[in-house]
Amino acid sequence: MADVSRAAGFSMQTVSRALSRPETVTEETLERVTRAVAETGYVPNLAASHLASNRSRTVAAILPAISTSVFSDTLRSATTRLAPHGYQLIVGYTDYHPEREEELVRSFIQRRPDGFFIVGTRHTPGTTRLLKGYGHPVVETWDWNDSPTDTLVGFSNRKALADMVRHLVTQGHRRLAFAGVITGGDERAQRRLEGFQDAVADLLPDEPVRVVDLPGEPIAMDTGVRLLEVALERHPEITALVFPTDVFASAAVLAAPDLGVDVPGRLAITGFGDFEMARHLRPALTTVAVDSQQIGSRAADLLLARMLDQPIDEPSVDIGYRIEVRQSA
Repeated sequence: MADVSRAAGFSMQTVSRALSRPETVTEETLERVTRAVAETGYVPNLAASHLASNRSRTVAAILPAISTSVFSDTLRSATTRLAPHGYQLIVGYTDYHPEREEELVRSFIQRRPDGFFIVGTRHTPGTTRLLKGYGHPVVETWDWNDSPTDTLVGFSNRKALADMVRHLVTQGHRRLAFAGVITGGDERAQRRLEGFQDAVADLLPDEPVRVVDLPGEPIAMDTGVRLLEVALERHPEITALVFPTDVFASAAVLAAPDLGVDVPGRLAITGFGDFEMARHLRPALTTVAVDSQQIGSRAADLLLARMLDQPIDEPSVDIGYRIEVRQSA
């Protein structure tokens, strides 16, 4: 650090502050220190600084999956907000298993992150106990809960799916089915099923609530093809098929021609999430669109405020959603 101090022309105290709390120095100072660090090859001993400051400068992020584009967009947006303040993400994924989430929370706490970024609002009692007992900032995302663990950035999955059903009904559809993997630990899928049930009961009271569930199957495109086949086998009368994720819906759109199913002429198909692939399908996928980047940035802002002991005006932020109408429905 003495070498960096000489190269930058600042005191060691200023250099230390620029490296540990970059938000407290001017842009010019930070630029000169950063340049001096590069010239000298200095690498800070973070373990020592963490012990001294009782801060790790890390945020633990827990996702259901790391391959899904919307979650990647969310994390990238959060990283863009956190990095200038010296924070880095450490990431784990649950593969939609609540018990795995509890294991990850326990493991991350041993590494003393300054905050948690979590996709989802429903947790095991053990997870909730760990998070509250740890006492550090938590932001939950991608769902809605009137009693969040700490802070929340999300939307109502239940209302969003109900609105998708309303769209289909306005298009003349009355025989609808919901197809997904409901019993596999995906709580957001459960909320979306509840929204489907709400809307069918309200708008189509004379119709049965048709649900196809393949418990234990992975959240993968092969499962989407299987769901399409099973839905048509069990409910050949349906004219619209509602999926709780674009992963399943996109696979169904791609597989439909091989099954002799015209989309949307014979069967309308809808998804959820507005994944990158959705707009490139032919026909393009009608889906529930959510601003995943806004979720990431707003969640990071809440975490930063908590971690920097700044006031928060709105601890729960509803970013909303929209029905993105395309050619598939």
